[in-house]
Amino acid sequence: MTFTSTATSTATSTATSTATSTAAGAAPADLAAAAHATDEVDVAPLVTPLLSVRGLRIGYRVPGEGLREVVSGLDVDVAPGEFVTVVGESGSGKSTLVQGALGLLPPNAQVIAGSISFSGVDVTRWNDKRLSRVRGNYVGFIPQDPATSLNPVKRIGVQVLEAVRLNESVKTPLSKEQRIARAVESLRQAGLSDPERVYGQYPHELSGGMKQRALIAIALAGKPKLIIADEPTSALDVTVQRLILDHLESLRHKLGIGVLLITHDLGIALDRSDRIIVMKGGQVVERGDVAQIRGAASAEYTRQLLAAAPTRFSKRLHPVITDRPEAPAGESTSTPAAALLAPPVDLATPALEAIDVGRHFAVGHGGARTRFAALEEVNIRVERGRTHAVVGESGAGKSTLARLLTGIDSPNSGEIRVGGIPLSSLDRQGRRELRRNLQFVYQNPFTSLDPLFTVSRLIAEPLKAFKVGTSLQINERVGQLLHDVSLDERFAGRRPTELSGGQRQRVAIARALALQPNTIVLDEAVSALDVSVQAQILELLAQLQRRLGLSYLFITHDLGVVRLIGDDVTVMQQGRVVESGTVDSVFDDPGEDYTRRLIDAIPAAGGLR
Repeated sequence: MTFTSTATSTATSTATSTATSTAAGAAPADLAAAAHATDEVDVAPLVTPLLSVRGLRIGYRVPGEGLREVVSGLDVDVAPGEFVTVVGESGSGKSTLVQGALGLLPPNAQVIAGSISFSGVDVTRWNDKRLSRVRGNYVGFIPQDPATSLNPVKRIGVQVLEAVRLNESVKTPLSKEQRIARAVESLRQAGLSDPERVYGQYPHELSGGMKQRALIAIALAGKPKLIIADEPTSALDVTVQRLILDHLESLRHKLGIGVLLITHDLGIALDRSDRIIVMKGGQVVERGDVAQIRGAASAEYTRQLLAAAPTRFSKRLHPVITDRPEAPAGESTSTPAAALLAPPVDLATPALEAIDVGRHFAVGHGGARTRFAALEEVNIRVERGRTHAVVGESGAGKSTLARLLTGIDSPNSGEIRVGGIPLSSLDRQGRRELRRNLQFVYQNPFTSLDPLFTVSRLIAEPLKAFKVGTSLQINERVGQLLHDVSLDERFAGRRPTELSGGQRQRVAIARALALQPNTIVLDEAVSALDVSVQAQILELLAQLQRRLGLSYLFITHDLGVVRLIGDDVTVMQQGRVVESGTVDSVFDDPGEDYTRRLIDAIPAAGGLR
């Protein structure tokens, strides 16, 4: 597996590449000059589109099926200083477009027809070595997943320095001190408030949002003329999201940089774009400027995306459910054995409590180690049958709090209570039994679900681990849970790699429900999902809560989602509670400037109010 980012690993162009003849495949002078541009190079001569895609068709060779076309007749242009966004759900072909444009298609993929040009130069048939002459300096790439794009054994500063070194002008190379200064400045431009500290840290010492910003810093280090960003803000909180997008906008206005943004978030597209392209099933279903899409979207699919996007003005989901939905044909409706049922709970006792909780970590290396307070005097109370959302920027301590509340980690001070029982009073066996009523749903089901297990085995695993029920009862419970999360029983034999992102998250929720817990902690459980799939999952969670009386601790950076799903909300900043109350009271009349900034940063999809 390759951990080094594309911006670093493929930006190995040299000045001698311009000497190779055009017939042999080298970049013409204008493209080569852009690839090796310094800060002083004028972008005005780049009058042709920075990127021009015409009639692009891409397919994947599937065993037993031949070539399956996933992008059909796609046209995209990005001019200097233009911000173009491609919007669509998972499977629409957005990422395949990016891979095709950068020459990063997997071995089983093939460009069937069409052309890809940078500044008027057709690069469609260029190999990886030739394309490396324009990646990094001419086009910077911001990938979505920092977990596979950052090298886990190299400090962040080393990885940014590598991008600076590989993309600097060979005519005027930088000194070591200048490279370090540029690397630190790139980290600052990417939204990291303490770039000097981050420079010396490893990826595992950063939050998910901070790792994503490190990737953005690597992409910016080459001073590119075109930036292609594939879901770069899906893991970021709204204020940092705004900061990153503000920075991209400032670059395009100051330096004429073009931006091609790939996202499932139509709210971001409407807030930021000059033009929007909406894709579905590998085809363009709508294109136009922001005013046209917002005011009079012609495609039904676009209108569905607009309706599904949560905003600060969304209304709380309150599904009307009178009883359990009818079981599908062939499913037993018999009551599960008593062994499968969770014990009754005291509804007057809070599901979860943190009382004056503190947690600190030692950071740094050798004699430079310092004490970092991740949480300080945090108080939170999750009432039975309600959804308590915890929001805040990356690094606020949200995930640390979740680990403490679920007993995965222990606080340095204060007390954690689950169902009124102090965790500190329980031995190992007691904690194990308590976890039967407290389950965790992670942000990324692709990494939290064993790829070798079938869906049936994944859902049944908690029951088998606790030795609950007979084989027949477990099989019946699995079928019931699949029905609960709106998955057909044919999914039982599939593996996670055969499912979409939304389907995998449904499996993760079914697995969490297997032991009939009364409390579920969801850590960014919908942040990486398309807006329509996100809406389905949130509706599902609301339905399950109403029918089963579940309590949720819902950790998220998306305040639009909080408006849809939350009853109560706690706002955190740098390890402390800033504000807490009902969602309506906090959103309608925030008491703190920090909370107001978070709310003001929420994109308003479609201009809906």
